[in-house]
Amino acid sequence: MTATKPKPSAVSGAADKSGLHPRNRHRGRYDFEQLVQASPDLSHFVKLNEYHDQSIDFSNPKAVKALNRALLLQHYAVQDWDIPAHYLCPPIPGRADYLHYIADLLAASNGGSLPSGASVQVLDIGVGANAVYPLIGHREYGWRFVGSDIDPVAIANAQRIVDANAGLPDNIALRLQGVSSAIFRGVIRPGEAFDLTLCNPPFHASPEAASQGSRRKWQNLGKGSERDRAPVLNFGGQGAELYCEGGEAAFVTRMINESAQYASQCYWFTTLISKEANLPGVYRALQKANAAEVKTLEMAQGQKKSRVVAWTFLNAGQRQAWRNSYWQQADKRR
Repeated sequence: MTATKPKPSAVSGAADKSGLHPRNRHRGRYDFEQLVQASPDLSHFVKLNEYHDQSIDFSNPKAVKALNRALLLQHYAVQDWDIPAHYLCPPIPGRADYLHYIADLLAASNGGSLPSGASVQVLDIGVGANAVYPLIGHREYGWRFVGSDIDPVAIANAQRIVDANAGLPDNIALRLQGVSSAIFRGVIRPGEAFDLTLCNPPFHASPEAASQGSRRKWQNLGKGSERDRAPVLNFGGQGAELYCEGGEAAFVTRMINESAQYASQCYWFTTLISKEANLPGVYRALQKANAAEVKTLEMAQGQKKSRVVAWTFLNAGQRQAWRNSYWQQADKRR
């Protein structure tokens, strides 16, 4: 029997997306003809790969940004999306998956009925210059968002994107976090209530670790022979987008500790956890913080696995009161 040569997903763009959430618009292969129709600039980067499939060079940051622009325009009607050079340009399918899974979390907390529209308010910690979570979350579910970031350049660019799209300024608010060591403090205001928080925390513990991770990704994209050259970050990212002291584990522990101070102002706190080895420490921190309930939502795209950890401090009676106040009587909210 002759073995069939597998298609390398990172290079061909034919990634196995069967593990994505059923509502994710990106489960199938990218339709480059439609994407180019929506965003003609993408045509400069589309070519046939060795399998005679249309694709892009996923190691080229300009190509990745052009693809993101086309995906956001075609699927979410986001106009004039762009980011400054070297800023994080996240893969859209995975970001959309996070939103769909936490939407299911809300539905499970509401008898299977998914709260949607402006009655749901979400806080995005580390919104970045790309503002992808608010853009997709509002288009998919009509939720209102607050996005925070410690980088004024990121906030300014995200605001430019929001202002360029009709209807978004009334539904996406952006706030500069003025204290780099704080997460919720200074962002959640007195009397505010959030149904969800979300966060994609910085993964690495140092610039050196981030560079090593970039080299591994570079090699996975078939560029291993160029390892002596500093790798280009195909998805971008710099500074606090990629690393913080102690890495993901330290950041999430700090988030958990601070979340307890806002226990009554949020129904579900959530965060991505990229590294499975960090889970035991996260669970210990949640136990120490006296979280009332903790859930772990498993996600997968091909061979890559990640998970969302969600926690709440509300007891059963408080959760019922929240549902009655915010989800079942949406017209009375904010």
